[in-house]
Amino acid sequence: QVRLVESGGGLVQPGGSLRLSCATSGATFSLYDMGWYRQAPGKQRELVATITTSHSTNYDDSVKGRFTISRDNVKNTVYLQMNSLKPEDTAIYYCKMSRGVLHYWGQGTQVTVSS
Repeated sequence: QVRLVESGGGLVQPGGSLRLSCATSGATFSLYDMGWYRQAPGKQRELVATITTSHSTNYDDSVKGRFTISRDNVKNTVYLQMNSLKPEDTAIYYCKMSRGVLHYWGQGTQVTVSS
């Protein structure tokens, strides 16, 4: 059974930082592309960042230069370092594993950016 567990969310002031983690189990992590997505209230889920099995990364324009995605194939974990956070970054953040037609999601972690 594939399992993804996000952690690291919370309440932070504008300009602050958070580091999200997504620990996985039940699959060969190194064979999967990984991604972070977010969903704000009343909005559709959107892509934040992805990292491939070869560590190539891609970012939504709204987070470029502020967020960094990385992966640790020994710990089977993907990370999202978020700096210079803005109120508009407030959302539930989800991680996703992908390989061909296989896709698995975590349960999400809430990030709230507010003073």
